[in-house]
Amino acid sequence: MRLTYLGHSAFEIIIDGYKILIDPFLVKLPDYNSMNVNDIFVTHAHSDHLGSAIEIAKATGAKITAIYELANYCAKFGVRTNGIGLGAKINYKWGKVSAVPAFHSSSFIDGTYGGCPCGFVFEVEGKVFYHAGDTSLSSEMKAICEYYEPDLAMLPIGGTFTMDIEAAVKAAEWLGVSAVIPMHYNTFDKISVNIEDFERQIRQHGKIPLIMPIGATKEF
Repeated sequence: MRLTYLGHSAFEIIIDGYKILIDPFLVKLPDYNSMNVNDIFVTHAHSDHLGSAIEIAKATGAKITAIYELANYCAKFGVRTNGIGLGAKINYKWGKVSAVPAFHSSSFIDGTYGGCPCGFVFEVEGKVFYHAGDTSLSSEMKAICEYYEPDLAMLPIGGTFTMDIEAAVKAAEWLGVSAVIPMHYNTFDKISVNIEDFERQIRQHGKIPLIMPIGATKEF
């Protein structure tokens, strides 16, 4: 499995030749090549997460997986969708993905309701990783730890709209993960952080900080 950070909360995953995107808001990597995408996962309807999902799905035929109301919205644009509910799991040719609770809001750019926000748990090639979407610290993370036993978490750290660094460190503890990729930080002034603070605090709690520059790739 190859994971590439596309900026903000966006990631590309390559698994056995399948190309998967999560929250493809690509303002930090505008020249990203979105050809040959197979699946797109969107955690909620805010424009910095829905991003270019619909446009990419139209161009590639990729299927968008999102909470039911958001999936229905995307389907109105003629793209293929998987509507999913919290706690549900969908099987793909390359693995399994479950939708899990996120504590945030979800609306379209005109303010209309976009369905509840979520995170996603991916079970791929014997590994489990958790993309939290936008969320606060929540005891649901203890349930995710007990039920899914994730190895790796992608956690927002920017504060203001999501967890901050201190809350993300506690989330990593509750999730039981060995490593954390920080996301949703330094895109806008309101979510600016000193990433060295995150690195120091997460190491103090015995976790590995996987700080990925935009466009960087890691193999797992």
